[in-house]
Amino acid sequence: MTAHVHPTAIIAPTVTLQDNVSIGAYCVVDGNTTIKAGTRLLSHVVVSGNTTIGENCTVYPFATIGLPPQDLKYGGEASRVEIGANTVIREHVTVHAGTQGGGLLTRVGAGCLLMVGVHIAHDCQVGDGVILANNATLAGHVTVGDNVVIGGLAAVHQFVRIGKHAMIGGLSGVEHDVLPFATVMGERAHLAGLNIVGLKRRGFSREDIHALRRAVRDLFREDSTVAIETEKLAASPSGAVQDLVGFIRSASSRQLCRPVAGGLAAGADAEAA
Repeated sequence: MTAHVHPTAIIAPTVTLQDNVSIGAYCVVDGNTTIKAGTRLLSHVVVSGNTTIGENCTVYPFATIGLPPQDLKYGGEASRVEIGANTVIREHVTVHAGTQGGGLLTRVGAGCLLMVGVHIAHDCQVGDGVILANNATLAGHVTVGDNVVIGGLAAVHQFVRIGKHAMIGGLSGVEHDVLPFATVMGERAHLAGLNIVGLKRRGFSREDIHALRRAVRDLFREDSTVAIETEKLAASPSGAVQDLVGFIRSASSRQLCRPVAGGLAAGADAEAA
């Protein structure tokens, strides 16, 4: 099999197209780009720089991948973009190349869905199975764990970490780290509880869900501190709680996203009842 390229597309001689790649009308692909087997660029797509798009991806019209970052410190260094296999990139999505200050790599994992108008800035690291709804925006250096869902028009501040299986509500402004398995929402996002629906869909046990609920409630007790409660949670037999502990202990320049005063504990108790 060979690649199928529309006669109006422009493909630079430095580009590598693997078997069964389809490049639609008016696409422009240049730089040291590699597009792996079975991937389709439907039309009017621009791919540039040092970019690799994995197998069986679909990229919709007017998406741009691998262009230079919107960072005044960028000096033209040879940074990269990597897109994992089976990822769907819808119309007007932008994924920008990395910078010297962020490891020279912007990465989107496998099996992701980037809906219309999503922006992924330089040096972001997005895990597998992530969904970003329409016009969600990641600023530079954001880390997103596997199976995260980010709602429409949400904006995530630079250097924020979002733990795996978390859910960000639509229209949220996220300026602090989001715990794994959590749900956050609000103009200045606050911790609203666990992503219970997501955990059930991913097959988490009832025991793990209850352990996580207790752990998150205890972390933000008004008569204690996160540091003290994290030390207590380190003895938990639950693997999910250990993931929570590991996330908290990891180095970060951001504080944790917290619940509104008194709201989380009351809600958790009511749900447990």
